[in-house]
Amino acid sequence: MLTPLLTALAGDEGLLDELVAAARDASPEVARLPAEESRRHVALLLAAGLAAFRQPADDASFAEAERLGADRAAQGVPIAALLGGVRAARTRLLEIAVDRGRAAGIADEVLLSAALDFDRYVSALERHVVDGHHAAQRCLARGRRDQRDAVLRALLLAGAPPASPDEVAAAGLREHMAYRCVVFDVTDPGRADALEARLAACGGVFGTVEGRLAGLVVREPSRVDPAVLVVAGPPLPLERAAAGYRLCVAALAGAARFGRPGRHAALDLAGEAALTAQPELAGLLAGALLGALDPADAFHRELAATALAYLDHGQRLDRTAAALHVHPNTVRYRLRVLQERTGLPLDDGTVLSTLRSWWALRAWLDECGKPT
Repeated sequence: MLTPLLTALAGDEGLLDELVAAARDASPEVARLPAEESRRHVALLLAAGLAAFRQPADDASFAEAERLGADRAAQGVPIAALLGGVRAARTRLLEIAVDRGRAAGIADEVLLSAALDFDRYVSALERHVVDGHHAAQRCLARGRRDQRDAVLRALLLAGAPPASPDEVAAAGLREHMAYRCVVFDVTDPGRADALEARLAACGGVFGTVEGRLAGLVVREPSRVDPAVLVVAGPPLPLERAAAGYRLCVAALAGAARFGRPGRHAALDLAGEAALTAQPELAGLLAGALLGALDPADAFHRELAATALAYLDHGQRLDRTAAALHVHPNTVRYRLRVLQERTGLPLDDGTVLSTLRSWWALRAWLDECGKPT
């Protein structure tokens, strides 16, 4: 009894126009697309839907639904807007089919049974529309991320394939602007994605460079977890972005080496960066200046730690004592014993001499803390 009705519906161009109008009325995002684009998809889905009444639907029957979802994702139509259009067209089709079926004398129970079958089919169709949309979004996101990463690497890494001006502009960067390079001590892709989503207001572009989250931003990031180590360079034109990146990487290594979590300006870590870049020199200096100390002796380690705290607190006995929770006389005693054993200069007043002493003490204590 339904065959003549289905045949008539399949060949009705006016029906197609009504379904397209319903979908466009229900979804402004769909309505912004060319009408012929909507008509093409509705015609394909209508043909597949009517054919489903003649034979059981399989995955091949939903290929057009997945293609619809993928096309709309590529066109920037949100999934909610897309489903709003699909459901509006479904409702209008049911209304027309029921009216015509009754006019043709088809019993209501037959129409109801057909409507239920159709509803089950459309529910499956919607799932495939959603699957196609999500799959396309993931593919598009990967493509955009790959393009963005390639542009960042071209700008930040020496020897990387260069990016064209069009590629730089497509990534959201402008040749005439100055950008800060930022580098995060974040390598896990999931953490990087979550952090990147919170940094959208910085006015730049982020991606993975040498395994870490990095970016070029207009404004220094502020909404960052204090536990995350991040270094921001000074504003530089894009042609000097690679220099800014090298500075940030060196500063990041220095901050990590000397236990400086949180957000930092790269230039504030110049000392840490320079010292971290010379690990062999640090070891040689520690051996030359502190060779009289035994790393296995707890008292010797206490002497070195006290001297390091003394230098870290401006060579002030009172501040050092407060930091170590001891009496100033205890600090004075330990410093005297250390100088008697090693001859290490702590109070000669010159910057470079103080730097050598501080660096030797830090390197020696770090070596003591390594597992044997």
